[in-house]
Amino acid sequence: MPPSLSCCQTRLRPGSRVAIVSPSFGAPGLFPHVHELAMQRLEHELQLIPVEYPTTRQIGATPRERAADLNAAFADTSIQAIMATIGGDDQITVLPFLDSEVISRNPKPFFGYSDNTNLLNYLWNLGMSSYHGGSTMVHLARPGGLHPLSTSSLRAALFGGGDFELHPVDVFNEDELDWSDATFSDPNAVHVPPLVQPSTGFYWHQPNRVISGPSWGGNLEILDWNLSASRWIRTDVTDYAGCVLLLETSEEMPSARYVFRTLRNAGERGLLAQFPAVVVARPKSSNGVVQPPLEQRIQYRQEQREAILKAFAHYNPDAMIVFDVDFGHTDPQWILPYGGVITVNGPQRRIVAHFG
Repeated sequence: MPPSLSCCQTRLRPGSRVAIVSPSFGAPGLFPHVHELAMQRLEHELQLIPVEYPTTRQIGATPRERAADLNAAFADTSIQAIMATIGGDDQITVLPFLDSEVISRNPKPFFGYSDNTNLLNYLWNLGMSSYHGGSTMVHLARPGGLHPLSTSSLRAALFGGGDFELHPVDVFNEDELDWSDATFSDPNAVHVPPLVQPSTGFYWHQPNRVISGPSWGGNLEILDWNLSASRWIRTDVTDYAGCVLLLETSEEMPSARYVFRTLRNAGERGLLAQFPAVVVARPKSSNGVVQPPLEQRIQYRQEQREAILKAFAHYNPDAMIVFDVDFGHTDPQWILPYGGVITVNGPQRRIVAHFG
């Protein structure tokens, strides 16, 4: 069974101090104007006090230095929550330098996704729940202002929102934002919302049960790295039994073949069989280099869905799976408990996050 998890019910209040850290890429050092906009909105719109650490704006900080910031943020009793500025690609090298005893003695909610799946999973193994989503530079510095959907779930996670139901969105955006200084120096640019495309809603596969359980998972590529390095993945796969699996892919747009092979490897390990319900994020099918036409984007998402269904058909044919839930690399983004309880109600086509 999953470890006994704590901390998802921590509630902040206006004036609470929040640690702002860059456990992966020090993007605030490269795009200070974007970071500063995010900090302004955190303080003025959410009424929280941001507290930056030495490597928050540092490009090229070592894994040990970034870990030191995390250790300090957890140890500081005046800090009520920790938020990552953005993801990256090397957080797996940071975790060996974390002080698990300090962190375990000072549980507090952590917010992040993408490469931060490393830390979400690390905390899960310490018995601490946290939150998937909410990177400051992506969601708080969003052109056009805070998205009401993303912000409603972020508020629920921060301030205690009880049972929070997710619903399909009407439109979404997946094209990457221009973070150039010239764009953000235009006072009107930060007020222009991103372009959107219609959403087709959730896609349900075998919606025949009601499953409630602690969530686990995150970014598929990062989980793949953790499996490859044999780090922070439990040897006894039954420790994951009954969990709701969260899956999402990044702006690197992994192929359907990669997605299938990664899940196949997890299936061979006996991992896929442990999850009675799976919630899959809408995959990002565009990035800063490739902006395919709409029909190719639709095809990419369909091929990824088919790859996931193929893997589960072999390793867990009874799993209930919901696709195109907006908690991944697209905008808006639902903030979800990681280790906290999520209910997937197939007959009623409902997904409820329990924020305590």
